[in-house]
Amino acid sequence: MRTLRIAMAQINPTVGDIAGNTRLIKAWLKEARKAKADVVAFPELAVTGYPPEDLLLKPRFVADNRRALDDIAKDCKGLIAVVGYVGQGEADTAKPRQATVIAAGHHALSNAAAVMTERRIVTTYSKWLLPNYGVFDERRYFDPGRRLPLFTLRGVTIAVNICEDIWVPDGPTRWQAAAGADVIVNINASPFHIGKSRAREHMLATRARENGVIVSYTNTVGGQDELVFDGNSVIVDQNGEIVARGKAFAEDLIVADLNIEAVARHRLAQGRKKRLTASMAGAVERITVKVPAGSAKRPRLVPPLEAPLGELDEVYRALVVGVQDYVRKNHFKNVVIGLSGGVDSALTAVIAVDALGPQNVLGIFMPSPYTSRESGEDVAELARRLGIEYRTIPITPTFQSYRDALAPAFQGKPVDTTEENLQARIRGNVLMAFSNKFGHLVLTTGNKSEMSVGYATLYGDMAGGFAVIKDVPKTMVYALSRLRNARGPAPVIPKRVLDRAPTAELRPDQKDEDSLPPYSVLDPILKAYVEEDRSIEEIVEMGYDRAVVAKVMAMVDRSEYKRRQAPIGIKITLRAFGKDRRMPITNGYR
Repeated sequence: MRTLRIAMAQINPTVGDIAGNTRLIKAWLKEARKAKADVVAFPELAVTGYPPEDLLLKPRFVADNRRALDDIAKDCKGLIAVVGYVGQGEADTAKPRQATVIAAGHHALSNAAAVMTERRIVTTYSKWLLPNYGVFDERRYFDPGRRLPLFTLRGVTIAVNICEDIWVPDGPTRWQAAAGADVIVNINASPFHIGKSRAREHMLATRARENGVIVSYTNTVGGQDELVFDGNSVIVDQNGEIVARGKAFAEDLIVADLNIEAVARHRLAQGRKKRLTASMAGAVERITVKVPAGSAKRPRLVPPLEAPLGELDEVYRALVVGVQDYVRKNHFKNVVIGLSGGVDSALTAVIAVDALGPQNVLGIFMPSPYTSRESGEDVAELARRLGIEYRTIPITPTFQSYRDALAPAFQGKPVDTTEENLQARIRGNVLMAFSNKFGHLVLTTGNKSEMSVGYATLYGDMAGGFAVIKDVPKTMVYALSRLRNARGPAPVIPKRVLDRAPTAELRPDQKDEDSLPPYSVLDPILKAYVEEDRSIEEIVEMGYDRAVVAKVMAMVDRSEYKRRQAPIGIKITLRAFGKDRRMPITNGYR
């Protein structure tokens, strides 16, 4: 039986750390060789990390990336490696469309994959379809490829393509299969959002089945600023069945023996569905690759088939990995969090402990004149359960000194949100003082519901370096908290924190619902408006009061200036604030 042993190296590179990424690739290359793999695939732009953004405008960065690729090739012996990197002047033999911002005189760049073996690069492939939506901005930097190299190893024909190339039915995958490819090696940097892994697998099954090919889908893993890559690399056979699945949110080497005879039988039974056009036939390049066969016999192995995570589990793991990698990759060690006794700060602290360990998390409780006794008790209990250090720094004296200083200017003016915001800003100053003095990263605790409608204070509770739950709606904050409490021997978040009505405690007897609709109403309206761009008429038709919808939409629109000044946070929904949603601040459209 003809078989091909393929390995998928699901690694966690760091953007810009070309030397570190090179070491990482070489280490996993060695593991693939130990596994006696014929082919090992690394993720999209593995050499540079994804997305490199405007680092691509630095000629030295591009040159360093190419030198690193040559260095990796010198370590590649006894198997074939497919490695993602930045190509230059390789996208096409014809004159390419010039990418938007590449300076005149520079060779065009491409999002490329190198096929290497026996210490040399034997061919390259450049990504055809460049995404330019949501968080993607590839047309800013890259030119599309127009070559279809296929390489044959011991009678098995293999094609390489990159991420977006496989999402389109009439994309490179179809033409590569029509040209005779048995296996498609697709390399990726596909970021996480809720439901993404299931949508990917459905798409891959469709693409494999309609083309009668085996698809190997290697995804990157780890956090990069607001993005988190979930891994979940898979192999799908010619019938659309998942035969191997890697770990979620963790590095992994997934090794599988592919049954190439089954592909041939499938094609005989189904018949050819697509023929190469003359133009596509001209793009095909055929290469025979010779790799010395290992002397030792390989016992047939059973590939890993990790169970997919549930939706809330995926989100929680994404948040933990996002914090872990942001802290690690930016060379912080400790974080500091303002603990209020509420559910948002509690969940943020729990995520931080799971990501970094309790010894690296400091909580600060800053009671004001309006802070309840229950809040203080709940903070102390949360800190005890998590095993973190926490300090109490009352802000009442500072708050009173501010009021005294401002009293002459504010004479005759009623108390309003000004005094509420003063308390939040004093707390922000305290947290930033700890950051400056000890080098801790401040994790902010605002959720997506609050950020959407501006229920947050600039330079107050928005002050900090990383917004952990910025893309998590309030109703999901509660769901994630209950999920985490259900794990382990005992709940980590006190029950009262989950049962009390949400309150900022910035005035007597304050409740969030004094200013906002109930979160069970607010969150669906926000999803419809912010994530789905629905009109007021469409949202009202969903069953919501028109006046409430109009108020919520107006609050979202007015708060754009705040969000533009907020720290970045982890993307977990289909459309997060930031790269996904770029609204003008000065905006007369309603």
